[in-house]
Amino acid sequence: MRAARLIKMVLLLQSRPSMTAAELAQELEVSERTITRDALALSEAGVPVYADRGRAGGYRLIGGYRTRLTGLARSEAEALFLSGVPGALREMGLEDAASAAQLKVSAALLPSLKDASHSAARRFHLDAPGWYQEPATPDLLPVVAEAVWDDRVVTARYRDAERRLEPYGLVLKAGVWYLCARADGSSFRVYRIDRFTAVALTEDRFERDEAFDLAGFWEERAAQFARSILRAEVVVRLSPDGARRLAYVTDRAAAEEALAAAGPPDGQGWVTVTLPVESDVVAFTQLLCLGAELEVLEPAGLRERFTEAAAGLHALYSRRQR
Repeated sequence: MRAARLIKMVLLLQSRPSMTAAELAQELEVSERTITRDALALSEAGVPVYADRGRAGGYRLIGGYRTRLTGLARSEAEALFLSGVPGALREMGLEDAASAAQLKVSAALLPSLKDASHSAARRFHLDAPGWYQEPATPDLLPVVAEAVWDDRVVTARYRDAERRLEPYGLVLKAGVWYLCARADGSSFRVYRIDRFTAVALTEDRFERDEAFDLAGFWEERAAQFARSILRAEVVVRLSPDGARRLAYVTDRAAAEEALAAAGPPDGQGWVTVTLPVESDVVAFTQLLCLGAELEVLEPAGLRERFTEAAAGLHALYSRRQR
């Protein structure tokens, strides 16, 4: 335990010009008195740790000392590639590995490059969850992540069914975690992590199919899912402004395809399109955002709902304020 702390202390001092006892104590989660003892122990072992006295003092390495203790463990190297998504690292239980990896990389960099990670972090940040929601971390995510990293087969209960899965990859989509896995040697499928009620690691490891492309698989399945839920159609007339805004209120790909297949605009610039939608109820909610820039032609039930909504709005805004 102490040896690991001493190594980390050397790496910290190697990655920065100097650090106060308080800063080191906070980083290493020990007391300042322990930092003093550790600095003395390092000095006695031949590591040139120098203590600057005074209010602006601290500890630093002198003589250009550089340690070779910067090799990355496999888990640290893998976690380093996820360092841009700290929230995801915490949820998967990989924050400590990523922190250690970043420290080792910083310690190994030339002095002129030591602020590179800090500079990048100040300029770029990935915020995966969508707006207006507080995504919950699935309780079983860490064990699933462990299985993914180690190519371990798991037994899982998903929607009240027992499954034996080969977990290939995790995807974080708008704050929701998904697992891409092969079930019982069959084809690949997608599972929502928060719908697992039990997951247990087995001693078995699977041979990963090197041809499997997680990003490509996810893109294909996401497109299939988006189209699969569009089970109904509506026919609408759109003004030029309504046509420009259609992709922002409904499925973008479906809107673009519908507009591309539309005939020429009429004398007022309006176009008639047949638009795939999830249902009449969903279409009403989405298309109502376009207001007077859209007219529903079919189905008759949806057109009636828009007529009633328009009449209600007219009655509301026609009232005289008292």
